[in-house]
Amino acid sequence: MEQHCLTKKACYLMSITMSIASNLSPLLFLTFRDMYDLSYTLLGFLVVINFVTQLSVDLIFAFFTRYFNIHKSVKFTPFIAFIGIIIYAILPRIFPDTAFLWIAVGTVICSVGAGLAEVLLSPVIAAIPSKNPEREMSKLHSMYAWGVVGVVILSTLFLLVFGSTNWMYLALFWSVVPLIAFLLFLKSELPAMNNFGEKQNQTKTFNKGIILCTVCIFFGGAAECTMGQWASGFIENAIGIPKVYGDIIGVAFLAALLGAGRTLYSKYGKKIINILLLGMLGAGICYLTASLSLSPVVGIVACALTGLFTSMLWPGTLIYVEEKFENVGVAVYALMAAGGDMGASVAPQIVGILSDKFGLTNLALKISEMLHISVEQVGMRAGLLAAGFFPIAGVLCVLCMKKHFKKRDENQLM
Repeated sequence: MEQHCLTKKACYLMSITMSIASNLSPLLFLTFRDMYDLSYTLLGFLVVINFVTQLSVDLIFAFFTRYFNIHKSVKFTPFIAFIGIIIYAILPRIFPDTAFLWIAVGTVICSVGAGLAEVLLSPVIAAIPSKNPEREMSKLHSMYAWGVVGVVILSTLFLLVFGSTNWMYLALFWSVVPLIAFLLFLKSELPAMNNFGEKQNQTKTFNKGIILCTVCIFFGGAAECTMGQWASGFIENAIGIPKVYGDIIGVAFLAALLGAGRTLYSKYGKKIINILLLGMLGAGICYLTASLSLSPVVGIVACALTGLFTSMLWPGTLIYVEEKFENVGVAVYALMAAGGDMGASVAPQIVGILSDKFGLTNLALKISEMLHISVEQVGMRAGLLAAGFFPIAGVLCVLCMKKHFKKRDENQLM
């Protein structure tokens, strides 16, 4: 049991490492722009690099799981992330003329570690004997949300106290997290896990039920990450709250509710399919409310509550897969991760594109004049309104899942 305790702690730290990989660069965008004269296009490309790298790792594991030694992959995942953060922190300072290159290289390597963690941590936790495995899964994913809260608040305070020119030391501070995880994995004993890579199991990996769950986690990832990435900007530009408060309220508070929802489920949760249905429906209402309401208070509350409603959409789908399929293997988790990452990368981009395009239309100008708000605010609200499609479509997907598995279970009893 002590060995498994170390394994769990290492998994929790790697979940926090994933939050570092996804959230540290956006907090340093203005710093990089001022110090290295980087364009917004290049800065935004760092986010694309992160998601594309993680998605690539997901897909590689989904289709080629049998070629990997899973236990060695798990143990060395945090070391890869650690090396990525070290490169990210040190080499831009040594070679400032090619700073973006080294920031990008560090981002790629760290994102490989984060992508491996996304694929491998869930099957590790699922394979550890437990009275309530679904609650252990929820606890694992709650660590990511609390990690976001910590990264945002501690990084903001660090930059405020020590100045943005010392950002390298902030990155080095965060590199300690994957380093400790690596040392814990070296000392821990990993449970037996099913590779699920044998040829005869491929139909089981890609059957209709798994595909439905992959679509569900796509909508869940889209609903969760779109608000996570756009809340700060939406609160500042569309609602009119100063940036410093937008960052705290829009990112940290939303992430806190994300973590709170997962923590509550880890203690009291049950009937995950109903939680998925409620979460999709609630998230859809929050998107509609935030985008349509002209009240700053209502808008901020709707943004924050999205974190609570989306909290179980990603881990909840994984829990449901474990509930409906025996001996779920790494390939299935990789496919789920790919679906979630696809939603997390595609949906926020769509919001940005629609915000820009709609803001240029005559309709946006008319709405702007009628509501006495800027055209930019109208465009951003339109983009967020369109994002409500993902959780609403998720409601239909969850209903299809419920119908499919009910029919399957009835046929198995006959």
